[in-house]
Amino acid sequence: MIIAIDGPSASGKSTTAKGVAEKLGITHVDTGAMYRAVTLGLKLSEISPDDDASVCQYLSEIELYFDGNNKIHLNGVDVSYEIRSGDISSRVSAVSAIPEVREKMVITQRRIAGEQNCVLEGRDIGTVVFPNAEFKFFLIADIDVRAKRRLIELEKMGETKSISELIEDIRRRDQLDSSRDHSPLIQAEDAIPIDTSQLTINEQIKKIINHINHNK
Repeated sequence: MIIAIDGPSASGKSTTAKGVAEKLGITHVDTGAMYRAVTLGLKLSEISPDDDASVCQYLSEIELYFDGNNKIHLNGVDVSYEIRSGDISSRVSAVSAIPEVREKMVITQRRIAGEQNCVLEGRDIGTVVFPNAEFKFFLIADIDVRAKRRLIELEKMGETKSISELIEDIRRRDQLDSSRDHSPLIQAEDAIPIDTSQLTINEQIKKIINHINHNK
């Protein structure tokens, strides 16, 4: 069984997907963390996203995997904290738009999911990675709510930005994600939309679990 949870940044995908996986006792795959890890790797290697040859060479050499605690490792190093910085957030859309990066990640995501039951969250799970997923959900939220969620995440890392700056960042990323040529952010026709603006995490998880249980 594949459960696809898609949506824009700060819509609640990661926390919800993790909670759904825990409730069902199945694997959670945070595909966004994979794109962030590649973005971090390119930055550390001083490779520009516009340098196609160097990006492709880098992709052929990296190793990405999740450990038993669902922490993402890049070439053997746990980078799950570093990938959540504001700097990586500002860079990841450009890297995610590179066709070769998306192709590499899709192959890796399908390999990780394999034959096991999984909850995968991202932006193109229900449309590209697993278009035949048994269950598809698309999370949305008001931009002000998303900005406040992002601020809380940044403050936990010792960073800060104004709400107006974060709203602008989110609008820019939404535009980049939804307008890219390769695997744009769009809602699958058969996905169930969930507006998380006024929902708690537990309410979001419950909505998804109830739908799955009623439609198995």
